[in-house]
Amino acid sequence: MSDHPVIAAVRPVLDAMGATVHPVEDAEPSDLPITWEGNRIAVVRLPPLHGALDRLIDGVERDLGARLPDLTREDKQRAIRMLDDRGAFILRRAVEDVADAMGVSRITVYNYLNAIHR
Repeated sequence: MSDHPVIAAVRPVLDAMGATVHPVEDAEPSDLPITWEGNRIAVVRLPPLHGALDRLIDGVERDLGARLPDLTREDKQRAIRMLDDRGAFILRRAVEDVADAMGVSRITVYNYLNAIHR
């Protein structure tokens, strides 16, 4: 599917969310339409909630330029802030899963979160 300028403009956001763009003729009931000048030009399919934390972690690693376990202490704190800002910690078991991905204890993640919310 060739990119309409609107789709090209929003593609980085959609990619960061894990969403995909599909032709109008492939639309499913839960897809979100993209309309330009009164015409539906494509639809957006949001990713399933399953795997959301992994996508958030991947995005933070991409933004920080390294895998979570390889980050400095300061960058790990930044990563926790970024994940918190993106809503990661509303997901069940997120603290435990982030701690495992980061190679730190749950207590460390809780300490970083507490420092953010003071």
